[in-house]
Amino acid sequence: MGGSAGSGARQGTRRVRHMSGIDWSNWLLLAQDAKQADPAAPGGLPFPVLMGLLLLMGYFLLWRPEQRKRQESRTMLDNLKEKDRVVTIGGIHGVVTNVQRDSDLVTIRVDESTGTKIRLNTGAISRVVVDDAVPSS
Repeated sequence: MGGSAGSGARQGTRRVRHMSGIDWSNWLLLAQDAKQADPAAPGGLPFPVLMGLLLLMGYFLLWRPEQRKRQESRTMLDNLKEKDRVVTIGGIHGVVTNVQRDSDLVTIRVDESTGTKIRLNTGAISRVVVDDAVPSS
């Protein structure tokens, strides 16, 4: 086909080149040198230490905040009383009219005009609404 004159002679010793001009044969030599390195040479932390660090990170980043959140939720439900304004996990807003701690039931009034009430499990209460500052019009 229309190749250059010297391309046939160099074909046996041709080096693989990337478009950016990196000589990949040097990378292969470095990879071989890494295999021949002394396996007992220090170069990182032992596996049990790494696993211990990962477990500690998991404890402080995942388990402990979740435990704190559960405790806050339990405290909120234990302090639930009549006339507290609440929001359920379904997004229903209402006012607590009755709390039955022995059966874990809460009755909330959801409509002032008709007096509509709903009886829920205490676990269905998502949060207690607290008005710290009333916006003035």
